[in-house]
Amino acid sequence: MTEAHVKPEYPQSDVTAKIIAAATLVHRQLGPGFPEVIYQRALALELQAQGLMFAREVWMDVHYRGEKVGSKRVDFVIEGVMVELKARAELEDVHYVQALSYLKASGHKVGLLLNFGAPRLQIKRFAN
Repeated sequence: MTEAHVKPEYPQSDVTAKIIAAATLVHRQLGPGFPEVIYQRALALELQAQGLMFAREVWMDVHYRGEKVGSKRVDFVIEGVMVELKARAELEDVHYVQALSYLKASGHKVGLLLNFGAPRLQIKRFAN
C-alpha cells in the first residue's frame, strides 16, 4: 500500500488506499485496452490476494419517495466502499455523475471510480 493515497481527512482512507494500490497493480500488469470485465476479474483476483473482503456485481435497489423504482448493479463493494470501474480512453462528466448517483442510491458513504482504459489509472473518490 502506498502512503500517498492515505489521507486522514478522507473517510475510509485506509481502505481506499488498499483498493487503489490493488487497482494500480492490475493496471500496471495489464495496461489499457481491455474490456471492463477483464479488469473486474483481475481486480477480484488482486483483492483476494491482498485479503480484502469484497462482493462483485452487487445489486442495489433504487428508491424514489420511499418506493422502489428499480435496481442497479455496482461493480464492487469492497470493505464498505462502493467501486465502479470503467475502461475508457478518457472519463466523461456522465461517468462522474453516474458514480455519484450510484453512491447516493447505495447508501454507502465512500465510493471510487476507477478507469483502467487510460494510459494511467484514473481515480476519483466520492463521499456521500
